[in-house]
Amino acid sequence: MYKIMVVDDAGFMRKMVQTHLSKAGYTDFIEGEDGQHAVELYKDLKPDLVIMDITMPNLNGIEALRQIKEFDADAKVVMCSAMGQEAMVMEAIKLGALDFIVKPFKAERIVQTVNKVLPL
Repeated sequence: MYKIMVVDDAGFMRKMVQTHLSKAGYTDFIEGEDGQHAVELYKDLKPDLVIMDITMPNLNGIEALRQIKEFDADAKVVMCSAMGQEAMVMEAIKLGALDFIVKPFKAERIVQTVNKVLPL
């Protein structure tokens, strides 16, 4: 089974993503609360997919993505962003993010994106 790391500074957002993905059959989750934590966890646990918010304290999602991709060029990362962050989304895509999900999340969009990256 796939290991999915969900990184967001808001705990309820991490739980919401996990709840939607659990209903779709994914069961193994790792939680990170900021970009710095995400980079450390990625290096230790090598998850199959990272779903990461762009705007976070300590280290934002763009910089965390950059560091994760430097560590592992094959890392699979999907970014999350609120509306109005198009420039940051484009930067994330250039750095190697596979896709992005706009907040507020729609359950089917999260599942559809993850299924595309990690077929069950």
